Amino acid sequence: MESQGRERGLHARLLASLGPAITAGEYPAGTVLRTDELEERFDVSRTVVREAVRVLESMHLVQSRRRVGVTVLPADQWNVYDPQVIRWRLAGADRARQLRSLTVLRSAVEPVAAGLAAELATPEQCAELTRHALGMVATSRGQQLDAYLVHDVAFHRVVLQSSGNEMFARLGDVVAEVLAGRTEHQVMFTDPDPAAVTLHVQVAEAVRARDAARAERLTREITAGAMAELDVLAP
Repeated sequence: MESQGRERGLHARLLASLGPAITAGEYPAGTVLRTDELEERFDVSRTVVREAVRVLESMHLVQSRRRVGVTVLPADQWNVYDPQVIRWRLAGADRARQLRSLTVLRSAVEPVAAGLAAELATPEQCAELTRHALGMVATSRGQQLDAYLVHDVAFHRVVLQSSGNEMFARLGDVVAEVLAGRTEHQVMFTDPDPAAVTLHVQVAEAVRARDAARAERLTREITAGAMAELDVLAP
């Protein structure tokens, strides 16, 4: 049992080294990573290397072939929706461009999802939206960004889930990583923009009132505000 725990720890450490290095371009596309070299460099067993490579393959960051080794794939083949890939990319030097790309995605999806939520959300989902919107209000002052983030992430998850569209709902983890990345890497003001906080409350009200057009418009204002913040904090 102890050896299994140690192997899991080594596996996590190897992933935490290789993943960010690949997404940051330290290993360009076409680079071949030899299993024996990885074993020696990171002082881990072949089993640990294989497990780490299997995870990287599932993200389409690498391809493993017998007699060739582990080849780094081009960025256009990566699973860019994988939350871990997003986390690694946000930790790299290309953070600003990644945040913009993800915010454009949010701008395209979330307003439509909010409009659908106004038509389809259950009373329980409406109540949950309101609860998290009020939680955002309660934590929006006094530099409580971590507490604010919990409600912010939950709010947007509910919007996507209550849209009734399973494709939108699956983007909950993506949006969560964007919001968490902004906080973790300090691409946020010390306290959230009061106007943005108010907009979240108004979206909850619009969804509860079954006003799809208003819910969509207000959510579009939220995503536009997020992009404007990037212009200031991550130009």
